[in-house]
Amino acid sequence: MSLNLSIKLSSLSLRNPTVLASGILGVSASLARRVESAGAGAYTTKTITRKPRKGYSNPVFVELEHGYLNAIGLSNPGIDYFKEELKKMKKSLEIPVILSIGGNTPEDFEYTAKAGVSMGVDALELNISCPHVKGVGLEIGDDIKLVKEIVKRVKAVAGGKPVFVKLSLHHRYIELAEATLSAGADGLVAINTIRGIAIDIYAKTPILSNIRGGYSGPAILPIAVRVVYDIYEALGHVPIIGVGGVDSWKAAVELILAGASAVGIGSAIASRDLSLFKDIVDGLKQYMRDEGFKSIEEMIGYAHRV
Repeated sequence: MSLNLSIKLSSLSLRNPTVLASGILGVSASLARRVESAGAGAYTTKTITRKPRKGYSNPVFVELEHGYLNAIGLSNPGIDYFKEELKKMKKSLEIPVILSIGGNTPEDFEYTAKAGVSMGVDALELNISCPHVKGVGLEIGDDIKLVKEIVKRVKAVAGGKPVFVKLSLHHRYIELAEATLSAGADGLVAINTIRGIAIDIYAKTPILSNIRGGYSGPAILPIAVRVVYDIYEALGHVPIIGVGGVDSWKAAVELILAGASAVGIGSAIASRDLSLFKDIVDGLKQYMRDEGFKSIEEMIGYAHRV
């Protein structure tokens, strides 16, 4: 049986539904080439802001029993410096490059998006849901009017490139999804990491320097599946990149059946390395053969038919 793993994500064409999630190996063209060679269908940069950000001091990352807690602080060199790296990525990659953008104001998002588009990025991801950076993340997503203005400004300078909005469990995510789509967004990314705290019981203090961090890993998969399912149930077949706890082909299948068109792979790479992309793609192929699916498109949202 001939299998079709390619998908359309708004106007993007992906060879398979796997996407490197933002914040993981999204900093250089050389790493991007490794991600492409490993089999990813698309590549998302780490979140880039208008001006450079130093981020938080160590410790910024802790491995827990069922996942990871991090508070990097959106450290990045700023878009004016990162433009050259984007240019290199576009020259060397065949898979789509998605630029993740953060900011404090609509003007910040607009400036960074315009600069990224000038370098030829294939799509833009608006990070309005970082759980550990004040004024750049969750607070923005809490203000639906502000988010709509950001989407409209970015769409105006996107040059027809698709714009995806990254949602959080901590938001009124159905209402926010509807609002962003009505403002012109082309799709959604769900979910971002979940706010959490880890405490060293012997030092008797929070482990992370920022105290609060973003929790990721296998433990949040059922939550991500729920959010994707809820969005699909409420809004129908809209382009969704499902992110959160994807560490196997089974996890990818769950998100696709819930309504995701593609799946973001993030922190699992820390323990499984880049071979995870091939493992997931091979697993998807075998699942499709066993279950009688000819294409990924047939699988999207299938759980809603039962």
